[in-house]
Parts: sequence; structure tokens; C-alpha cells
Amino acid sequence: MKYMDKGIVAIHEALKKGEITSQELVEESLAKAHEIQDKTNAFVTILDDAKGLPVTDDLLSGIPYGVKDNYSTRGILSTGSSNTLKNYVPFFSATAVLNLEKKGAVPIGKTTLDEFGMGGTGTTAHTGIVHNPWDYDRMCAGSSSGSAASVAAGVYPYALGSDTGDSIRKPAAYCGIVGYKPTYGMISRYGLFPFASSLDHCGVLSRSVEDAAIVVDAMKGLDPKDQTTWDSTNIHLYENLKKDVKGTKLFYIKEICDINNYPNASEELIEHLKNFQATLKKCEELGMSVEGVSLDQKLLNALPSVYVVISCAEATSNMSNLTGFIFGPRGSGKNYEEMMKDYRTKGFSPLIKRRFIIGSYVLQKENQEKYFKNAQRVRRLIVDEMKKLFTKYDGLILPVGSGPAKLLDDPTDMVKEETTILEDHLQIGNFGGFPSITIPNGFVSDLPVGVNITGNCYQDELVLNIAYALESSMNYKNQIAKEVTK
Repeated sequence: MKYMDKGIVAIHEALKKGEITSQELVEESLAKAHEIQDKTNAFVTILDDAKGLPVTDDLLSGIPYGVKDNYSTRGILSTGSSNTLKNYVPFFSATAVLNLEKKGAVPIGKTTLDEFGMGGTGTTAHTGIVHNPWDYDRMCAGSSSGSAASVAAGVYPYALGSDTGDSIRKPAAYCGIVGYKPTYGMISRYGLFPFASSLDHCGVLSRSVEDAAIVVDAMKGLDPKDQTTWDSTNIHLYENLKKDVKGTKLFYIKEICDINNYPNASEELIEHLKNFQATLKKCEELGMSVEGVSLDQKLLNALPSVYVVISCAEATSNMSNLTGFIFGPRGSGKNYEEMMKDYRTKGFSPLIKRRFIIGSYVLQKENQEKYFKNAQRVRRLIVDEMKKLFTKYDGLILPVGSGPAKLLDDPTDMVKEETTILEDHLQIGNFGGFPSITIPNGFVSDLPVGVNITGNCYQDELVLNIAYALESSMNYKNQIAKEVTK
């Protein structure tokens, strides 16, 4: 009997009853990881020497999971999916990983990501492209692509991710699973390789809202090593999950959801938005009210530009320590300048180099006011607008992306200009540090699509309750990827 395709509570109960041992779970998980690796490239490292752990009353004890390879793990290769750190083995573990370790969770692999988390396609890792387990010709999105692919394929019930713009929530949608990033600072970022510090969130990918709640309960907490963390001891996500959401008020952004705003809409986009409208009706059937709200189109259009400017500026600063002298393979040259240039030129992918150039440009003294500071001002306008709406509504609900996963080798299937806002609106959650969760929302062209719920800061319990109630009204909980027949 297989157990890795079950939820955490069911696996824990089987362990407590003696139906299965932790070691047998580890062996099952490792076997599945190797089975999918050639097809998906979900892993940078598979920990074949992983051992089962004692089973306690902690729900996560003895259960395998995956760790995105931008989390520092003591004594285990941690590359950030970059050639610049291809041999880097840290001497410390991220706080989030240590917190799970205290609960007895068993890591069995480090998952592939877009290099240093700077990508939304899962195609820029130093080990190659990550393929979607529903259709190997399609992407998983990114950057938490390996975590999404492995959870969807049934390697284990959950994996760690990080989210700077949508890097947990969009891969979750493309792979038919749940992706949750809590309020900024609920989980310590100590030991997470920094991309853009004001936007980075730790989080989880799972196959149910319940499992996401259990894992984040275990990961979260005040950490003196991360001054942005806050005391969340009064928040109990799993304990307070409930399906009764009567009286909850949701809103969606009209400009994003109106099919008339997409004159060249594909059949998949049309179907995707129909799915979303059906989901709004489900919300009403559950006793929630749903209203369409208009937002200034200028603010919506500014989302991707603001994200690029701020994230690239922060990345340029954060990654200035990647010189080849402190860690990573040494570059060649007659002096330290030549060695550093060689290391960074050969080590980084073209995408990363472009982002560093943008970041350096907008941070130059003569450009800061026009680009970087203006981007910060627009970010503030967007967040203020959302905060105002959250005084009236409990949550924002929107479709994720413009349809199912994109084809990897078809440039016409990449993001189109007219659907940019559909693809990029999840960045709002990072701008404001808002809790945000994506859950499966049916299928388009036999491929999964998702819906996202975002709420006000510190309202994680409410956001998860909305998602839990909605998930319970549909049939996509704990689904395992099935390759589409062509």
C-alpha cells in the first residue's frame, strides 16, 4: 500500500497504528523521487542516505518532505540552482528547516528552482529545465518548480518553497496543488538565500489546505536571527480550520476578470475565466458575499514594472557577496578583479545577469529618483489601496494566470502583453506582505488551473478558512498528477 499520496493526518495515523514505519515511508518517498527525476528534473539532490525518525505526537514526525534548494541545509549541498554555488555545502541550516527538524520531519531531497529564485518558468536552473508531471512538455512555472512537481507527483505530502512575486502560488496552480505564503515575517527567512528581502516569503506547497496549515504552524515563529519576524504564538492555523465562512466578504478586481478586456482571448483563457465565475458562485453558496471592485488601471499596469525595479535592485545588493572568494568555485585571472569577473560572468545565467544590470542601473545615483524611489512610491500606492479594501472586505479572490501551464518549446504560448496583469497580479501579495494561498480550481484542456485568495496582514487564519471551505466544496484535494494522454 502506498502512503506518500495521502495527507499528513492520514499518514500520521498509519504511523501511530504501526501500519507503516518511518523508514518504510522514507524508502517509498526515495523510490518515487528517483522514478520521476528523469522525467521532471525536480531534484538537485536526492538524499539516498535519509533515515526514518521516531514517531511522536507531532503530526510531522517521521514523515518525508522536500526542501527547495535555496534553503541552507547543514552538511547538505545547497546550490540555489546556480553554478556559482554548485559545490556549496553550508555549515548551518535555515531556521524554517530547523523548526521542522524539531518536529521530527524527514528531508529526503533538495528541489530544483529557477536560479536563485529569479524566474517564473522553472527553466533557468543550472541542472536544467523542470517539467510538469501532468504534461512533460509544459512548464511548472517558478521559481519553486521542483517542489511543486515533486509534491504533485506524490513523492511526499509537502515541500518548502519561497515566494518573491508568485514563486509558490503559480507553480501550485500549474501543478494542481496548494501553495501558501503566510504574512511576511511569520516564518523566519534566516538561512533562505536572499533574492529581494522586502518581498521574499517562506512558505509551503502541499496537496491540501489542511496540510499547508499543519506545516506552517511548525515552521513559523519569532526568530532573533531575523528582525522581520513577529510573535505568532496566538495564531493556530490547523487548530482553527473550519468550513463555516458565512458572512465572509470577498472581492475580485473587475479589470482582471472581465473577458472583454482580452479581445484576442484563447479558448483556454475563456474556459479559465468561466471556471473562476463558477467558483464565485460556489463562494456564494457557502454563504460568502462576492463583489467586483474597480482599481485604477494605471496601478494595475504598473505592477510588473514596480516588481522588476525593486526586486532587481534588492537582488543586486543581496548577491554582491557572490564573488568566488568567500564560497563557490574560484574564477580565473591575474588579480582579484579578473577572478571575480570571470566567476560571475561564467557562473550566472543570462537571466540573472540581466537582472543585475537592471538593478545596478536603477540604483545609480543619477537614476534612483526616477526609477527606484518612484517604484517604491507606486508600491506604497498599491498597498494603501489594498489596505483600504481590506477594511471593507475579508479577502481578494482572483484566478491564477491566464490558463493552464505553458508549453516549454512554443514561444507563442508564453506570456502575452494583453494578459500581463492576469499573470502578475499575485505580486500584490508580496508588495504588502499579505497572506496568500492558491488552491486547485478545476481543469482546462485536461490540465489543472488555480484560484487565489489573499487577505490582510495577520489574517492568516481567515484566509486559510476561506480556502479550506472552498476546497471542501470541490473535488481536487490530495490529487496526484496524471500525465495527460495526447
